[in-house]
Amino acid sequence: MSDMWLPADQDPRMQAGPTRGERDCLVGYLEHYRTTLELKCDGLTPAQLATRSVPPSSMSLLGMVRHMARVEQSWFRRVIDGHLEITRLFQEDDGGFDFDAAAVDEAFVADTWRLWRDEVAHAREVLARTDLNAVVDVHGEPSEVRDIIVHMIEEYARHLGHADLLRECIDGRTGQ
Repeated sequence: MSDMWLPADQDPRMQAGPTRGERDCLVGYLEHYRTTLELKCDGLTPAQLATRSVPPSSMSLLGMVRHMARVEQSWFRRVIDGHLEITRLFQEDDGGFDFDAAAVDEAFVADTWRLWRDEVAHAREVLARTDLNAVVDVHGEPSEVRDIIVHMIEEYARHLGHADLLRECIDGRTGQ
C-alpha cells in the first residue's frame, strides 16, 4: 500500500459498517464519494486547488467542488424538493459556470467549501424525508428519486476519476 494512502483505521469512509437494504446502500455509496471528494482536496493550498488540468480543459479541484455544489443544489433543492424557481448556482457566471471560476484566495476556497457543505447538508435532509419511490419531474419526464441518487453516485464517481488525475499532477498523491 502506498504511503500516500490513509491507513484503513484512519479512513473515514471505512468507519461505516455493511449496508442493509436499498436506501442504506445508495446513501452509503453517495456518502462514500462525497467524503472522497474532500479527501482528494485535503491538505492543498488555494493555488493547488485552483491548478488547472491540461488545455483545453479548465477543470480544477476547486472548480470540481463548485460543480458538485451546483449538482447537489440542482437535484436535491430544485428537482426533488421542487424549488425550480431557485436560480442554479453559478448560472450568472459568464460561460464557464462552475468549473472555470477558480480564484487563488483563502476566502474564495472557504466560501466554496461552505457552499458545497451547505448543499450536501440540505440534500441529506431532503433524502432523509423522501421515499425512494417518489416520482419527480425531470425535464418533463417522470423519474423516481432512486434514479436521481444513482445519477448522483455516477456524477461523483466520474468526477473523482478526474480528481485522481488532478491530484496526482499536483503532488503525486494517487487515488484510494
